[in-house]
Amino acid sequence: MRNFSATGVACANIALIKYWGNRDQELNLPSNGSISMNLAGLETRTTVSFDPDLASDQLSINVQPATPSALARVRVFLDRVRALAGITHFASVVSANNFPTGAGIASSASAFAALSLAATHAARLELAESDLSRLARLGSGSACRSIPGGFVEWRAGEDDQDSFAYSIAPPDHWDLVDCIAVLSENPKQTSSLEGHALADSSPLQAARVADAPRRLEVCRRALQERDFMRLSEIVELDSNLMHAVMLTSTPRLIYWLPATLTILQEVGDWRRDGLPVCYTVDAGPNVHVLCAAADVIQIADRLLHIPGVSHVLKASVGGPTHLVLELY
Repeated sequence: MRNFSATGVACANIALIKYWGNRDQELNLPSNGSISMNLAGLETRTTVSFDPDLASDQLSINVQPATPSALARVRVFLDRVRALAGITHFASVVSANNFPTGAGIASSASAFAALSLAATHAARLELAESDLSRLARLGSGSACRSIPGGFVEWRAGEDDQDSFAYSIAPPDHWDLVDCIAVLSENPKQTSSLEGHALADSSPLQAARVADAPRRLEVCRRALQERDFMRLSEIVELDSNLMHAVMLTSTPRLIYWLPATLTILQEVGDWRRDGLPVCYTVDAGPNVHVLCAAADVIQIADRLLHIPGVSHVLKASVGGPTHLVLELY
């Protein structure tokens, strides 16, 4: 095999019905299904080059050499691709995000989605979307949701073969926008990978998982019918349930900052005053505030006036992971 490179670009995603906890940690088989929205413009761009002259795998992230733990995680993933393709060459991986890394904005999701597409194409593999989603899941669970476009559902499945994500509505189905109130760009002390392993230590996790099929159905229908009020109720409930599990895990996980709670209270007040808006918070302090495209300027301005908010990122509904460059 001669040198071959490919570059993939993937959007981050925001979970509307959350993924938290695994039935199988090694395969990232989730405790429950989830639904998400891809975030246009918040992207990871990753180039993979398999090279017979390399003595080991190499990884840089945001123009810096990767930490040993990050390199080890990517090496395991590349080993899966090499096994699928029947090749042995080491790879150079160059990855960059245009948004904060490790701060609760799904950087691992976009990273492993982009890596999945770039690595498989560089290895001359052509995978169906469902198989690419399954592969991305093995790197980072939520990465499987960044493979398809628009509004996406991740089926929990029974095993490795049937746990993958698929689009339930295209990007132009609904002109929602995610206004992300950034309170901190610092990487969180406890990663999502570590947090998933703690979920079952909470006495609330079993109840959360048992109710997940109902929440998924409500969210799915709200999206299909573009019913914002129904969506807001179920999205906020689901976010609160996940953080209740985090707070009651052993050890407990507290990702929020004081300004996080302030935003949650403000968003509730704005909605009671008639503004269609709702919140959701991933594993981090930053708050995702969903609204209609027509209200983005107003919502962003209100968020910027809350003490502790450094800036606001705005993302409409994004498309699928895609290939942008191939060099033979």
